[in-house]
Amino acid sequence: MRFSFNHCNINVLDIERSVAFYREALGLNETRRKEAGDGSFVLVFLGDEITPFRLELTWLRDRKEPYDLGDNESHIAFAADDYEAAHALHRKMDCICYENPGMGIYFIEDPDGYWIEIIPAHR
Repeated sequence: MRFSFNHCNINVLDIERSVAFYREALGLNETRRKEAGDGSFVLVFLGDEITPFRLELTWLRDRKEPYDLGDNESHIAFAADDYEAAHALHRKMDCICYENPGMGIYFIEDPDGYWIEIIPAHR
């Protein structure tokens, strides 16, 4: 028996704002959307057009308060093929929340406070 990665889910408060952020910051595009018939939730799957892995954004109609993200030790990581250009884009977007030059990595923060690690593609 074998398993393969498929997707990772995060919950968001404003689905369109989050889709726009992930498009601008990471080049992710919507691959699929599912909306509940009663309007209680929306699922949006984002992909990088390179791998089959998807990021699922879940919006819940009745959720108004921010999600408890703990200490942001759980995170998603993306490899950038042009690390310097990625860093410049994220600096321009003002979404870099933590840098560790010694390790050659940094983190960006999405509109809901999730941290996303950025690493060079060739490590």
